Amino acid sequence: MSFSIGCAIWAYKGWLGDLFPSGSASSKFLQLYSQRFTTVECNATFYSVPSAATVARWQAQTPPGFEFCPKFPRCITHDSPLHQGIDAALNFIDLMQGLGDRLGPIFAQLPPSYSPASFADLETFFTGLQHCGTPLALEVRHPDWFKSPHAEKLSELLHRLQVGRVLLDSRPMYQFPEDPQLGSQRRKPNVPLQPVVTAPFSIIRYISHPTFDLNQPFLEDWVRDVEQWLQHGTRIYFFVHCPVEEHSPRTAQNFHHLLQQQQVPVPPLPWDQFAAEPQQLSLF
Repeated sequence: MSFSIGCAIWAYKGWLGDLFPSGSASSKFLQLYSQRFTTVECNATFYSVPSAATVARWQAQTPPGFEFCPKFPRCITHDSPLHQGIDAALNFIDLMQGLGDRLGPIFAQLPPSYSPASFADLETFFTGLQHCGTPLALEVRHPDWFKSPHAEKLSELLHRLQVGRVLLDSRPMYQFPEDPQLGSQRRKPNVPLQPVVTAPFSIIRYISHPTFDLNQPFLEDWVRDVEQWLQHGTRIYFFVHCPVEEHSPRTAQNFHHLLQQQQVPVPPLPWDQFAAEPQQLSLF
């Protein structure tokens, strides 16, 4: 597949009766999720490193063609200079090999405090991982990374090392009046969107608005970019987040349908083959 779509997590009880059949056991959530989407941003690894047995179980519960995109643990990306974590990062990459062909790119999400002043540290880190055999990607959050000359210098480094640029699109969170539904998600970085491709693949993290229709213009923009990149042979991973997590699957499904309507060559969404669960009517 050249295009995969999914959410940030798979174990969410609020999806029962919609993405998951009502009454599904939580132990079945990953299996059910992977039967409906084709990738997941594995947030869990940011907070704790799983055991080899857990990684093997994730692989066994998912079908061929499904891919995990794990985050490097925060102890590597947040607790010390990156270059000090090269050995730990290599160990984490080795652990993730237990996913077999279910392993997609692994990405480092840097804190907002990590600025271009640490460029040499960043270069040392990814140079040390250059021959790990697994696609890697980077998400930066300090605003200076998006300004010249730092933006160009970063792109040159990522191109040279074939590291993907994670594209964070938080525009829906900030281009509308304050909304109580957004809650703490407004703490997500309000950084410019710079849709650049620096590797044979690209990871897009779309932070959706909980009001469904407000996402439409942003998703239509992404249809054009995804179509162009696919035409140039770029592998795309598209993830939908939402401060009200109940909405994430339907927003992802809507984006996939927009791609299909514009005849963008994407594989079918597995979720579409499942009949919608009947909704119980309320009596007043």
